[in-house]
Amino acid sequence: MINRRTLLLSLPLLSVLRADDLTTRLRVEVKTKGGNPIDRASIVVRFIEGRSKAKLGKKIIKSWELRTNQEGWAKIPPIPQGKLLIQVIAKGYKTHGETYDVNEEERTIEIKLDPPQDQHSVHGPMPKT
Repeated sequence: MINRRTLLLSLPLLSVLRADDLTTRLRVEVKTKGGNPIDRASIVVRFIEGRSKAKLGKKIIKSWELRTNQEGWAKIPPIPQGKLLIQVIAKGYKTHGETYDVNEEERTIEIKLDPPQDQHSVHGPMPKT
């Protein structure tokens, strides 16, 4: 038989287990095409579907902004599961943006950045006047 104290202690756990409260511990790894880590890459994670925000104390979080460490990765505190837009900006590389469906308890997303494209013009040289 469950006593009243046991029931009261288990109520918070029940609210954590609701389907709309499932969270993921997310790790984002940013590397070159050759597999080398990219230090200090800017990462923006935005909620776009599912629960559109996370509550951290009294503060409502709709996106996270962080940078990779020397090993090229960054961890985000547990966030609601659902669709996320992850954008990565690093000096000397093309900007990356992609949507991910995150529905696991833990997930590592590896992003390999492309070098920048050479600039070219579709127009010929300027005519002499």
